[in-house]
Amino acid sequence: MISKASRAEIRQNKHRRLRHHLNGTGETPRLAVFRSNKHMYAQIIDDTVGRTLVSASTVQKDVRADLQYTDDTKAAAHLGTVIAKKALEAGITSVVFDRGGYIYHGKVKALAEAAREAGLLF
Repeated sequence: MISKASRAEIRQNKHRRLRHHLNGTGETPRLAVFRSNKHMYAQIIDDTVGRTLVSASTVQKDVRADLQYTDDTKAAAHLGTVIAKKALEAGITSVVFDRGGYIYHGKVKALAEAAREAGLLF
């Protein structure tokens, strides 16, 4: 019988391959996105030090208060604006976008476009 890899394993392999090309530095940190069934998480990471500079998620009370649902594209777009505002407050203007092995479509695309509109460059 043929064994088929799960979708999660396939996504993790894609993310591992992407990470060979993407690297966040002090000048341009990495905007990493993780998407679960109920929530979305975004972090801005400096890979040279291995430190998270800014983070936001739909689990946080201040973000969740503005949302009706935490698992749709509206929530992703709101999270993109929140992470961009936090990044600009921290003095980060440009980032490298790490889609985390997910297809650039739907929630991931909404987060990225909202972050761009809010002032992040990538």
